[in-house]
Amino acid sequence: MFRLGIKGWQLLGAAGAAAVAGTTAAAYLLPTSLAAEAPSPLNPQEWQSFKLTFNTPTPTYLYRFALPDKNQVPGLPVASCLMTRAPIGSVKEDGSKAFVIRPYTPISAETKGHLDLAIKVYPQGKMSQHIHNLDLGDTLDIKGPIPKIPLADIAKRKAVGLVAGGTGITPMLQVVEEALVQKLPLDLTLIYANVSENDIMLKPRIDDLAKKHKNFKVHYVVDKANSKGWKGGVGYITSGMLQDHLPPPGDKSLVLVCGPPPMMKAISGDKLPDRSQGPLEGLLKELGYTSNNVFKF
Repeated sequence: MFRLGIKGWQLLGAAGAAAVAGTTAAAYLLPTSLAAEAPSPLNPQEWQSFKLTFNTPTPTYLYRFALPDKNQVPGLPVASCLMTRAPIGSVKEDGSKAFVIRPYTPISAETKGHLDLAIKVYPQGKMSQHIHNLDLGDTLDIKGPIPKIPLADIAKRKAVGLVAGGTGITPMLQVVEEALVQKLPLDLTLIYANVSENDIMLKPRIDDLAKKHKNFKVHYVVDKANSKGWKGGVGYITSGMLQDHLPPPGDKSLVLVCGPPPMMKAISGDKLPDRSQGPLEGLLKELGYTSNNVFKF
């Protein structure tokens, strides 16, 4: 689980998707310690305002939002995301601005009194810029959690490969962290691509997990290495990398994919405009995987 204090951010350091149609909440595994906590204030049907209480720059930014009760926890099932909104869109006929809505995957599942978002601020990112410009005490509208894929379904496989790019790491870490905490009998392998070494989000936390758990391995890929000691891959993710590091196609394996649209298109094909999974395409299809053993966040 994501036990994250202010100092813990140094070690832990948002991506999201629409709900998985037809999946019941009972299929999602909540951290067992959540049952004794105060009920979560989050509501998947209603927007609520949460106050920004802390932020700090790292390779990405940590934004902490207070829950109404200091004894409450976010109560997020794995895997799930939250939706955020702000009136920062185009001007409507009545003079008001349209809402911009973006999903983010929190990095705090059971921390009391707050929830944390790790967000990379992009020059042209409307929502990331809006959140970045919030002052302490300002509020952000949040709704959720929005389920993605049940951890119970993931746990039915023997081996799970995870392919992430940039901010697509957050749902992957959510799955990996909880699977390891629950000691699920899964072999987990992560391929994580970024522009440069300095862009790798959450690297200390990922490395710490790999060091402590023999069933979790990670392979980093960067467009260009900027240090002589770089031991990861260089360039784009290739079919050779996928073959070397992911479990082979089969009923006992699953591959999770999350990243920017160009990466999604190349690896698995992107999701459809309605955010449903869509057909499997790209390198994974060429390697013999099917839609039954690939999930797109």
